[in-house]
Amino acid sequence: MLKVEKLYKNFGKTEVLKGVDLEINKGEIVVVVGASGGGKTTLLRSINYLEKCSKGNIIINGEYLLKDGAYASKDKIKEIRKQIGLVFQGFNLFPHKSVMENLIEAPTRVLKQSPDEAKKKAKEILDFLELGDKADCYPYELSGGQKQRVAIGRALAMKPQLMCFDEPTSALDPALTGEVAKLIKSLSGEGMAMLIITHDMDFAKSVADRIVSMDKGKILEEHIYA
Repeated sequence: MLKVEKLYKNFGKTEVLKGVDLEINKGEIVVVVGASGGGKTTLLRSINYLEKCSKGNIIINGEYLLKDGAYASKDKIKEIRKQIGLVFQGFNLFPHKSVMENLIEAPTRVLKQSPDEAKKKAKEILDFLELGDKADCYPYELSGGQKQRVAIGRALAMKPQLMCFDEPTSALDPALTGEVAKLIKSLSGEGMAMLIITHDMDFAKSVADRIVSMDKGKILEEHIYA
């Protein structure tokens, strides 16, 4: 589902990614751990085309986003990015929109779904996330765990093949962390590939098929858990 080959990224004269190789298969959960500043979030952002890299390959579901340091066309990039879901560390929900409106925004604008179709799918997702009674609520009315699930739901509404999480448990207490772990495992059971960035080793061990350690822009080691 995802293949990263010899990926390099510079910020000015500082080399942040130094020839990173990473592969994730369908239905697999890969967690990247490591100290702050090691390049984990830059890798995640590069896969999502939020950062541009200078060298290497990024292949998503068989399509080249980046090939030998050259990016695909704008139209191709748009099509590839539709296959990737991203859940930000700070949730990044639209504060002036209800939960339902947050979920249908991208499907109606990007996937060109009708409002009725988007709402039907959003309701299914909210029921799955046990948030069916929160459709008309606004983000300020939700707990941290509920906001996290809404953020996951918003990404799911785009029907991604690959889901990326940036520190999904950083704002949650231990009990809610367990809920998120259970949700992530259930999604992988449906064939979705996942890339997770985290500092939380207990959480990583509870969800990962593989844990990859990263430091100073390089993959250091890999542990297989399933």
